[in-house]
Amino acid sequence: MTKKRARIVGTGSYLPERVLTNQDLEKMVETSDEWIVSRTGMRERRIAAEGENTSDMGLAAAKKALEASGRGVEQIDMILVATSTPDYLFPSTAALIQHELGATETPALDLQAACTGFLYALSLAKAYVESGIYKNILVIAAEKLSAFTNYKDRGTCILFGDGAAAAVVSDEGGGYLINDICLGADGKEQDLLRVRGGGSRNPTSAETVANDMHFIEMQGQEVFKHAVRRMEGAATQCLERAKMKDSDLNWVVPHQANDRIITSIARRFGMANEKVFRTVHKYGNTSASAVLIALDELIRTHPIEKGENILLVAFGAGFTWGATILTKGD
Repeated sequence: MTKKRARIVGTGSYLPERVLTNQDLEKMVETSDEWIVSRTGMRERRIAAEGENTSDMGLAAAKKALEASGRGVEQIDMILVATSTPDYLFPSTAALIQHELGATETPALDLQAACTGFLYALSLAKAYVESGIYKNILVIAAEKLSAFTNYKDRGTCILFGDGAAAAVVSDEGGGYLINDICLGADGKEQDLLRVRGGGSRNPTSAETVANDMHFIEMQGQEVFKHAVRRMEGAATQCLERAKMKDSDLNWVVPHQANDRIITSIARRFGMANEKVFRTVHKYGNTSASAVLIALDELIRTHPIEKGENILLVAFGAGFTWGATILTKGD
């Protein structure tokens, strides 16, 4: 009996229309276009419209991925949504999208691994498909980070944007074979990147609102050091498991958090600059959706030949990290 192999058979992404430029931010906080670009590589980011929610963006991306995959909603066996910014604590954003898609009674759940969320969700989809439990799984990564960004804090407000992407994972068809996925986490560094308010530890109150506890807090320099080390480690582990060398990689699609981090990863794996795909300059950091937005854009704008390998690697709050290698199939 041939072993089932999970593969991505269709992708799609959605970015809100509103653009927040560095020049816009200059009017909001003490910063400058030169300062932002030199430290992050970011020039603009997308911001959800008023009344546009995480589920709305995820739904739009999901429809594009389904169309690209050639699958109908009725063929989807499960819906996974990676997000740190759900519409509600409950019900799940996955359930909201399931309803809007018309995927009646299809299992649906959210998972949260911050910026590594898509890779964690992809690992679940791969496991479900290759075990034979399900055949077609819709994986969505969607974030509305603007809802948790303090636009008075120049250290964080320059970084984050909104957006969504989706992928259909299946056990048959063309597309991109998913090799081993290498994941990790380290909770002892939890204080370096977090939102303190709104959970059961610090329920919403007048005090939590007054103390800005519902906004993203980050110690940027410390996060930078951990991000580079952990992403390098995860990527190296994936190469070893796949019995590949650095030279076997045709593309690298890293988490789009900071251009300096991306450059460090590229240098570590000896990748030419034009083979490291970037969207950070125009979308900023969209957390769980960042890697998948970039992957979708790469697939749509560049010819990928059979047998070519794409490294995906990410790092996020928790800390969490992960990597996988996709191989273009027939």
